Amino acid sequence: MASQRRMRQAAFAGVGVFLLAGAAVFAASPSHGQTPRTKTQSEVPVRGKTSYAPVALEESFQEIYERGRKAKPKEMKEQQDLLRARYDLSDRPVAGVTMSRGKPVQGGVRVKLPQGVTWDQLASMTPEEIKRRGVFPQGFLPLPHAFHEEGGMVFPAHHIEEVLEQEQRNLERFDVEFDIPTHFLPEFPPPIFLTTRPDLGDVSQGKVVTTQNFFELFNGVLNPKQLEGVRLLVSQFPQQQFNLTNDRRSEKPSLGVTCFDCHTNGHTNAAFHLVGDIRPTPFRRRIDTPSLRGVNQQRLFGSQRALRTVEDFTEFEQRAAYFDGDIVIAQKKGVNFLERGSEVHAMAEFQEILDFPPAPKLDPFMRLIPAKATDAEKRGEQIFYGKGRCAECHPPPIFSDNFMHDLQTGRFFEPKLINGRMAVMDGAIKTFPLRGIKDSPPYLHDGRLLTLDDTVEFFNVVLALQLAENEKKDLVAFLYTL
Repeated sequence: MASQRRMRQAAFAGVGVFLLAGAAVFAASPSHGQTPRTKTQSEVPVRGKTSYAPVALEESFQEIYERGRKAKPKEMKEQQDLLRARYDLSDRPVAGVTMSRGKPVQGGVRVKLPQGVTWDQLASMTPEEIKRRGVFPQGFLPLPHAFHEEGGMVFPAHHIEEVLEQEQRNLERFDVEFDIPTHFLPEFPPPIFLTTRPDLGDVSQGKVVTTQNFFELFNGVLNPKQLEGVRLLVSQFPQQQFNLTNDRRSEKPSLGVTCFDCHTNGHTNAAFHLVGDIRPTPFRRRIDTPSLRGVNQQRLFGSQRALRTVEDFTEFEQRAAYFDGDIVIAQKKGVNFLERGSEVHAMAEFQEILDFPPAPKLDPFMRLIPAKATDAEKRGEQIFYGKGRCAECHPPPIFSDNFMHDLQTGRFFEPKLINGRMAVMDGAIKTFPLRGIKDSPPYLHDGRLLTLDDTVEFFNVVLALQLAENEKKDLVAFLYTL
């Protein structure tokens, strides 16, 4: 496997952010003075030789395309092998539990345990013992990008197909494809609920909002400024892998991507990419697209950047995150400098009226209505506010404290290289809201946990909660009601 990746990196020498990865870990053109990928994880440099990607390329697009296309099958096989080794990927929905528009919710613990260890045994061990014995489940480790050395936005196949049909715009990449099975993803298309018009319920009419239908869907419901915000959110702007240059990752030149290509209908389709604020590339984190629902009540944006307003986040995405945080490459590929006073504000004004889905079992204080709740849900609520300690970071009404917390996951494992991703401690991560959480799989900031059952097991181990099997099931039952 390591030799295959070395060959791939040599083939892609000189292409975009490949050289950023090469500066730290991977083989590249000798003319750039980069070292081959190391065989021992402890030798992976913690600092790259440069923060910048090369701007002027000597290769033609056809050469880049052919290399990427040929490498793709091996790259995806390695990622699928990793996923199968980590998880039970079977389609096993929970009886009677669906997302807001009816898609079945996947249940059960899907993370595979190391041989000879049970969940109860693991939860009873100290972090030092888990680390010494090497029994921290692989599915609890950071999840690499499907092509970590390259990174960039990757979209689910059903989203690619819908956009192609509506707009004749192709979001397919020739070098990588989406990795997690569709049954673990949010429903598509997701509904849209507005804080300003709760009487309308789902205003999406079961459609994916694009340039082709946004006006007919929202004219007469939104004011003109909000309509302008939607227009901008579904408009294409250049991005690192989708643009008009010869080092793009789409077969045809592209005007770019839209905000709603990831945040579909103001929610999420679980598209992923790499954060742009870390160097070198092996240390960059895969980021699962979070929902935009309820951003009007949030005060931190970005899993670790802690941007303070949705306006800041909207502008930051366009100016830097779309281009791996490289302002030089951004200029080359045609960065769109949004005007803060009108464009950014209009986009934010629409985002700030995106509401969470209804929660019919919760009262105005976001507590269970006894007459509507099952016994398991009632017990789960008690665990949520008590033994499970969930409410300490996830208080109502949105079930987030709007802070960042460090779970200190580095206590449980030795740093290791996984498919191009250096798995180390996560550091402080934003507390994401739990309102409507069943609509937003997979979980954690990088999507490493496929179900809420996985998530409960993860926190039971990491926070030493000592929850019994029935308590974990009751807690999941409560989370479904949020």
